[in-house]
Amino acid sequence: QVQLVDSGGGLVQAGGSLRLSCAASGRTFSSYAMGWFRQAPGKEREFVAAINWSGGSTYYADSVKGRFTISRDNAKNTVALQMNSLKSVDTAVYYCAAGSLPGRRQYDYHYWGQGTQVTVSS
Repeated sequence: QVQLVDSGGGLVQAGGSLRLSCAASGRTFSSYAMGWFRQAPGKEREFVAAINWSGGSTYYADSVKGRFTISRDNAKNTVALQMNSLKSVDTAVYYCAAGSLPGRRQYDYHYWGQGTQVTVSS
């Protein structure tokens, strides 16, 4: 079992940057694929980025490609999402998740963090 704690959200101006972090407990972290999802008010949760167990493969939603970077440190049991050139449409609660495969669907993931709020002001 894995427990996930998201952090790093906040208020930032459009064009700015934020780095989200997700800390995982458990000795099997390196065996999980990790993903980031987000949910804006009144909208469904959507895929943002994913990374395989080794960090050798990454996947992004078209809306964030070229602006966001997902990475992981298996020695520290952490996964990060570096967000640059933020836009107001990026405003949402961001969730990290752990699963068997780096999929784009919520049901690809078994464990979820509590979420961290990102607000981008225009």
